[in-house]
Amino acid sequence: MTNFSKKIPLEEGDFYLTPEGYKCFTEQYHLKRGYCCESNCRHCPYGYNKKTPAK
Repeated sequence: MTNFSKKIPLEEGDFYLTPEGYKCFTEQYHLKRGYCCESNCRHCPYGYNKKTPAK
């Protein structure tokens, strides 16, 4: 069972700021989190495709 409320401490390399000032999580962070949130993240290592909701 996946715990979606688990807080993961951020470390160097977990995110970067976009030119617009948004936090963009890296593949490193997603792998530490351990699951796909199905939000079509830019660096999703789980292969989620919003057009065909499959992983």
